[in-house]
Amino acid sequence: MRLSRPMASAPSGIDPVHGRVDRQGRLTEAGPALLRLQEEAGSRLGAPIAIPQLAAVIRSAMKLGVPLSRSVIAASADQDLDLWVRVEPDADGAALAIEGWKARAPAPPRLTLVASQSSPADDVSDRANSLTTDAELQIVEINDGLVARLGKDASSLIGRPLTRLFQLVEDGEGVMPLLSAIGSRQDFAQQLARVRGGADDQQVILDGTANSAGGKFAGYEIRVTIAGDGGEPAGMFDPVLDEALRSPLDHIIAAADRIVDRSEGPLRSDYAAYAGDIAAAGRHLLSVIRAMTEQETGNGADLDLPAIAAEAIQLVQPRAQDRGISIEFIGAPEGALASGEERGVVQILVNLLGNAVRHSPDGAVVSLSIERRGDMLAVTIADSGPGIATTDQQRIFERYERVGNEPGGIGLGLAISRRLARSMGGDIEVESAPGEGARFTLVLPAA
Repeated sequence: MRLSRPMASAPSGIDPVHGRVDRQGRLTEAGPALLRLQEEAGSRLGAPIAIPQLAAVIRSAMKLGVPLSRSVIAASADQDLDLWVRVEPDADGAALAIEGWKARAPAPPRLTLVASQSSPADDVSDRANSLTTDAELQIVEINDGLVARLGKDASSLIGRPLTRLFQLVEDGEGVMPLLSAIGSRQDFAQQLARVRGGADDQQVILDGTANSAGGKFAGYEIRVTIAGDGGEPAGMFDPVLDEALRSPLDHIIAAADRIVDRSEGPLRSDYAAYAGDIAAAGRHLLSVIRAMTEQETGNGADLDLPAIAAEAIQLVQPRAQDRGISIEFIGAPEGALASGEERGVVQILVNLLGNAVRHSPDGAVVSLSIERRGDMLAVTIADSGPGIATTDQQRIFERYERVGNEPGGIGLGLAISRRLARSMGGDIEVESAPGEGARFTLVLPAA
């Protein structure tokens, strides 16, 4: 018989839960608590281990051929668990002993402002032209606004196939995205269709997000874009390009939200928090697209400027850390409330901070400070980059204008940022000289 090597100390006082896996990593024996974790992860006895952190320890022990003990964090259906796992490999697989089973405080969301903000325009747009189908593509819900827009009777559509309302049309390559997606129960985008019984030229674009219930495909939430809808102000993009940019982001956000909601099974709360960051960043990008395609609203809500600045720093931090750049929040006066639109201010600060990081040398420091200027508040972001010549300091606020040959950016960020700032009664100022870095200041009315 093989002798076990001494193992690291484990938490005491809790009886271990035992189990076994075979050489293929399938769970062949399991105590009740371990079996429950396996089933909550969507698997069963006799199937491969479905708890990723436990499976990783098992693979390492079996690959090395030595006993291993590790502390891992696993997700049950309703909480995170601190576990102490011991894996003892043998000729038939490995024996498992799991102790601890302590509930762990969930990881809090990080990008709270961006994640929680959805503009009224978003909410109206998402609800106005949408419908829901079941797994058989029968319509189970349709928004009143869409029914009215298409000139239909809702009672004649509920329970009917989607194709009763729309005739699907192949794209230029002879593909129907919806039919390609439904076999694999995936999201789809840019499905062209005609409204049955409508005018010959009444065309729509369908974008679908797959719904699930109990881990099974439950149908689609479909956003309907009606071609030829007027009333949108001219922007930087034409409608086709605008839709091509928005649709992928919509699907990324929807997929990240499903991860956050754990709709497809248990997940560690820190992983769910990362998905929340992805959804928040996606919503921020949508706000950038909206700024380029829609007119400003001039909203004047009271904004906690230090909190918004901290959130913008959080969004830019990963890029800065990759190059060893520190972003320092120097300080702000008490009660620094500004008047403006929250998403717009976040967008401006993310752009200014991102530019500062891009143009700073590795290991540098970028600073952000807030000060009062009479009845205005000023947020200044300073870097130690190459600086900007006086002759270029107004040109950089024009569309598609850039200074220098640094990679990244297409020359729209500052143009959009100044446009947003001025729509809120503020502006963006720049102070710089070649070789002396740059100071960009967002000025907004105080609340």
